[in-house]
Amino acid sequence: MPIVVNLDVILAKRKMRSKELAEIVGITEQNISLLKSGKVKGVRFDTLERICQALECQPGDILEYRPDV
Repeated sequence: MPIVVNLDVILAKRKMRSKELAEIVGITEQNISLLKSGKVKGVRFDTLERICQALECQPGDILEYRPDV
């Protein structure tokens, strides 16, 4: 898939656990895990906004486009 989710990288840089992010954002830890693994088909903008607020980052820090080569 050409869209890569770098959430695990940002979490590591911020020294934050998935559980903590899930509590701040208001979604389940399972949903954070699915997002980190790229196994979701979409992300609501309000959820992405809360993730960015919690991690003090931009959406482009989390989502990356890599064309198939």
